Amino acid sequence: MKQAERLIERFSESTILVVGDLILDRYIWGKVSRISPEAPVPVVEVTREDFLLGGAANVAANIVSLGGRVSIAGVTGNDRARDVFMELMEEKGIDTSGVISDRRPTTVKTRVIAHHQQVVRFDREDHTGINSEIFKKLLSFIQDRIKKDKIDAIIISDYKKGVVSRELVKAIIKYSRPAGIFVAVDPKVGHFPFYKGVSIITPNLKEASEGSGVEIKDEASLIRAGKKLLRTLSLEAVLITRGEEGMSLFMKDKNRKDEIKHYYIPTRAKKVFDVTGAGDTVIATFTLARASGASMIEACEIANYAAGIVVGEIGTATVTPEQLKEAIKEAV
Repeated sequence: MKQAERLIERFSESTILVVGDLILDRYIWGKVSRISPEAPVPVVEVTREDFLLGGAANVAANIVSLGGRVSIAGVTGNDRARDVFMELMEEKGIDTSGVISDRRPTTVKTRVIAHHQQVVRFDREDHTGINSEIFKKLLSFIQDRIKKDKIDAIIISDYKKGVVSRELVKAIIKYSRPAGIFVAVDPKVGHFPFYKGVSIITPNLKEASEGSGVEIKDEASLIRAGKKLLRTLSLEAVLITRGEEGMSLFMKDKNRKDEIKHYYIPTRAKKVFDVTGAGDTVIATFTLARASGASMIEACEIANYAAGIVVGEIGTATVTPEQLKEAIKEAV
């Protein structure tokens, strides 16, 4: 308990660079009382509209909420959605100097919700790869941050919207490795080969199964998948999030490098209402804990408590150091 508290108190001393796909989440709330005479669809009478940070920006928001310092690098359009997005990030205290505008539209996910049920979602995005000019600007910012700002860790948040590429990950590893910087990746299926050589990836069960090519249907197949990912991608560790069943950490044995150890961390959630954004909370908390001096296992335990808090909330949520300390205290 005391060790966890000490680590959480050190969060404010750590600076994390988040690189990845920036998303603006738009929620349109309303009620339905009739069907449209034009087509057999419900007519939603809008009562409220909210904008929230999504994608890599939600990871950054989690770090700020936990008391850490954060810079973010990514791409938006040059449109009204960018203005809303930048305003939200500045309100959170996120350093936006690495946000580059492009001709592509800002990625916006719009969800229409009536009577607590999602009626429809529509996305505005361009998921083609960023052009060479934007890539160079992004890389220049990342390199500059590593050299000048003493970044403690980097999180690559991949939502497959065009920012994260094999070349980008290779460059980040090239710059971060000599500086001893920890690199964590929230992966996306289809991009697993890109992550070779990073410190850790944090897939969920579905992503781990598809990324490893092992159908996960029980504990034995889960262990095969975790070990295969660790070896194939030359990682320090793999953290597989298992929803209501907690997490599984795979890492090389310090004494026997050819051996891989599996650690099971049971869930700390009291109730599970919504897993939206839980992956963002896990990677943010884990990386912040690791940057603050936690071992891999300690970082997993702390991240597990944070996940247990957010899945008890509706919609994307963040965690404060006080909430995290209280959750750990209650469990002891």
